[in-house]
Amino acid sequence: MPTRDVHATTATTTVTRATRAGLLTALSVLTALAAAGLALAAPAGATAKASAPTPPKFLSAAELPPHPSSAWTADRVKDGVPDELRFCLDAALPGYDSRYRAFRTDLDTSARQLTIVVNDDAKAKALATRLNKEIRSCATRIEQSDPEVEAEFKDYGTLAVEEGAHVYGLHTTTSFGATDIRLLSVGRDGHAVTVVDWSQLGDFGDAPVPAFKKTTTTAVKKLY
Repeated sequence: MPTRDVHATTATTTVTRATRAGLLTALSVLTALAAAGLALAAPAGATAKASAPTPPKFLSAAELPPHPSSAWTADRVKDGVPDELRFCLDAALPGYDSRYRAFRTDLDTSARQLTIVVNDDAKAKALATRLNKEIRSCATRIEQSDPEVEAEFKDYGTLAVEEGAHVYGLHTTTSFGATDIRLLSVGRDGHAVTVVDWSQLGDFGDAPVPAFKKTTTTAVKKLY
């Protein structure tokens, strides 16, 4: 039987253990260095969760034109476009994410605020320009779409608030005598554009224009 060299085996085992210990130590050092390197390379605050941009604020019920005999109620803010604004504004809105709040009274008066946020001020300015154009042409399009309806448009001028706002009136009368009055406005603050829409039965004489202008000013100021 061959003689086993005990000393050689012991020496080999000692070297193997030493080598394994050295590798573990080296791995620990590399791991520590890598972690330190990552920490140094990472930008300040990289581990902190990026804060989401503050969404624009909407009107409250108390900020609508006062109703002589009924209080306003505000619905929750929803995604999309209210049906009442689609005919006049739909052509200007495809591709935009929008949110709106509807308001109502116990009688025939209602209102809506639509808000769209885009990437930069230039796009917001272009959108506001397009929305103003669509509102100005809405009376003509109403009459073209329904020969039983007459529509009349009024321009109530601009408001000096943030990047500006414009106020309009739209009156419609049907062949069977129904008459409706609407006030609409478009305003912009930076890269946010808002549309305010108020409506009830009646004509231009029933429209609370000064109060609606105040509501529009508040709506634009509240965006940011």
